[in-house]
Amino acid sequence: MELSIGEMALIAVAIVVLFGPDKLPQIARDLGAGVRKMRGAVEDIKTEIMKETDNPVSEIKREIEKVKDAAKDFNPMKDVQNDILTDPNASNESQKPKPSEDETYEGPVSR
Repeated sequence: MELSIGEMALIAVAIVVLFGPDKLPQIARDLGAGVRKMRGAVEDIKTEIMKETDNPVSEIKREIEKVKDAAKDFNPMKDVQNDILTDPNASNESQKPKPSEDETYEGPVSR
């Protein structure tokens, strides 16, 4: 809704005729105070809306970042590799029974 200069002048003349030139400064002050209060209320509403919409989003973003950081450090094969390297029974030689412990061992056979 845009007003042209002629429309604004017509409104100003109507206000002067209706209220008189003596009350014009008081009306302008009251109108300005009302506009300031309205702008302040709109800003407060915007701030509240941004707070309410920003909190869940930022909270979810923080949780996603925590999961990403945990996923970077997670290596399921690391535990298996550590078990293989530190377990003395995991090597091939130690899995074979010693000849003295094996009952089926016949020793060197000469024919």
